[in-house]
Amino acid sequence: MAQLVYTGIMSVDGYIADKDGKFDWSAPDDEVHAFVNDREASIGTYLYGRRMYEVMRYWETAHTLAGQSAVTRDFTEIWQAADKIVYSTTLEAVSTERTRLERSFDPAEVRRSTDAADRDVGVGGAALAAHAIRAGIVDEFHMYVTPHIVGGGTPYLPDDVRLELELLDEHRFTNGVVYLRYRVR
Repeated sequence: MAQLVYTGIMSVDGYIADKDGKFDWSAPDDEVHAFVNDREASIGTYLYGRRMYEVMRYWETAHTLAGQSAVTRDFTEIWQAADKIVYSTTLEAVSTERTRLERSFDPAEVRRSTDAADRDVGVGGAALAAHAIRAGIVDEFHMYVTPHIVGGGTPYLPDDVRLELELLDEHRFTNGVVYLRYRVR
């Protein structure tokens, strides 16, 4: 059975973007990116809100840019091979392959789709993930904690949720990033 996985790169103080909306401080180096690629290869479908989709659609054409590293090219292939569902009431159309637009997020339908999937489903973006977390449908959290404190911004987790988690995996990188994989109990 597939898992609904929320993955994010965040600061030590729990933010995926700083108060100015910037996240350049979270860019993974090749060691971290290769590890991310290994984990993301299990994802068959990505679920995005509008803002996260607008960030991630970069990967639709990343392979056309000169000077891409091998790990960047690998992630481009992983992302392009996956299906994408974008939940938005304001986006008029999607501009990437293997992508469909949905106007509303139905947690029961997402749970049914995930349970029927043969590959994991990734939920991306703090706002959409917050809906899934509040609905109790997120199975795993994959956190990449960077050695930065940004003092505010977009939190990785919503404030109004309480869950008991079980640590499944952890990994330390030479640049100070720590990977934590938790399952919801």
